[in-house]
Amino acid sequence: MTERPYVLLSCAASIDGYIDDATPDRLLLSNDADFDRVDDERSRCDAILAGPATIKNDNPRLLVRSPTRRSARVARGLPPTPAKVTITRSGNLDPAARFFTDGDCEKIVYAATPVAARTRQNLGDAATVVDVIDPALILADLAERGIRRLMVEGGTTMHTLFLTAGLADELQLVIAPFFVGDPRAPRFVGDGSFPWNPAHRARLTDVTPIGDVVLLRYALSPALSPALSPALSPALSPA
Repeated sequence: MTERPYVLLSCAASIDGYIDDATPDRLLLSNDADFDRVDDERSRCDAILAGPATIKNDNPRLLVRSPTRRSARVARGLPPTPAKVTITRSGNLDPAARFFTDGDCEKIVYAATPVAARTRQNLGDAATVVDVIDPALILADLAERGIRRLMVEGGTTMHTLFLTAGLADELQLVIAPFFVGDPRAPRFVGDGSFPWNPAHRARLTDVTPIGDVVLLRYALSPALSPALSPALSPALSPA
C-alpha cells in the first residue's frame, strides 16, 4: 500500500480565530514577508488543496509566484507549480475560476458520488474528476498519483475535515494582530471532535515573528520529526 502524502495545513487567522470578515472584499490577514514564506512552502509541495468556498469567494490562483522558485521546480523535472486539488459535495464549481484556468499544472476534483458525473460534464477538460469524497481515500488516490506532500490552504470546511479525521501532520498557523469579532465571518475550523484536545496537546515546534504577525508551527504527527523542526528561540522556549 502506498504511504499517504504528508499533509501540511496552512492558515492565517485573526487573534480571535477568524480567517475572513463578512464583507465582500477579501481580508488580508498577513503581510508581504509571510506571503513570500507561503510561496516558498507551496514550491516545496506536490499539490495544493483549497475548498470550493475558497475557490468561489477568493478566486485564488494557487500558483508558485516566484519566477526563481518556478524555475527551480522545472530544473528538478517538476511542473512550475504544484497540482491543484479541491473537494466538492455539491458539484457547484465554476470552470472559469482561476483555480481551473491559471497555471500549467494538473487540477483534480474529488466529488461526491451523486454529483460526480455532472461535475465531470461541467468541468470538461479543465480538471480530472474522481468519484471519492472520504479524506483517507483521497489521500490514497493522491499518493497513487505521486503526491508526497500536500498543502491544505483552507477554508474552514477543509481544515476541519482533515483535522477531525486525524489526517494532518503539521499546522502552520499565522496570527494577525487584530480582531474581527463578527459571528457571520468564517473561523479557522468548525465544530468537531479533534484528536488534539486538553488530554492530547499538539506539539509546538516553532514560534517565528514575521513583521507584525507570528507563525506558530505545530507537529500533529510523528512525521514532523523534532530533529527536523526549527528550535524555539530561548525567549520562547518552555521553562
